[in-house]
Amino acid sequence: MRKFVVLFFSLFLTSLTFSQNSLEAKTLLDEVSSKMSAYDNMFIGFSQTLSNEEAGIEEGDEPPIRGEINLKGEKYSLMYLGNRFIYDGKKLYVINNEEKEISTSEGDMDADDGFIYPSKLLSFYKEGYNFEMGKLVNLKGRKIQFVTLNPIDSDSDIIKVELGVDAKTKHIYKLIQTGSNGAKTSFTITSFKSNQPLSDSFFTFDREKYLKQKYTID
Repeated sequence: MRKFVVLFFSLFLTSLTFSQNSLEAKTLLDEVSSKMSAYDNMFIGFSQTLSNEEAGIEEGDEPPIRGEINLKGEKYSLMYLGNRFIYDGKKLYVINNEEKEISTSEGDMDADDGFIYPSKLLSFYKEGYNFEMGKLVNLKGRKIQFVTLNPIDSDSDIIKVELGVDAKTKHIYKLIQTGSNGAKTSFTITSFKSNQPLSDSFFTFDREKYLKQKYTID
């Protein structure tokens, strides 16, 4: 009987600790979302690296891929791999500068694959995840608190997301996605600016401009 009571309270305390841990993690994410959403707009420069232990690919084997993005609400202008992605809140324009081709689609990028896309950066965690606090680590002199997000959907292409938050600024510093294939993609924010002077047409696709440059638009 005594063993049963000890086991019961052990399980109860473990459950209570996990619940408090989960609540603490969600509270931190809500604070980050609230603070960064309050900016009129944001500029984020980032680097991306890939690793996959099963495939023998280690982080640092290849130079990081660099990109930059301007965000305003759900609208964004993303420069990545030499191509530009413009989302005006309704339509997405993918501008392939090498091929001089432009494709358009209704709505944002397809989020069904589980990946986190720019317009959802500050809200993706609100649905479909369980949370737990991760490690507090020192990265380049900055205290970064990690939060681990585990998808509720067991069929998700992403099995884990680790979000690193600057403990001082409450800004996102790092995002690590681990795929079901073992691949780990890391995004590190290398520069950040808020409330930049942007024209009203900044997130508007200029069709005439690209037609004059002989781009093909579907």
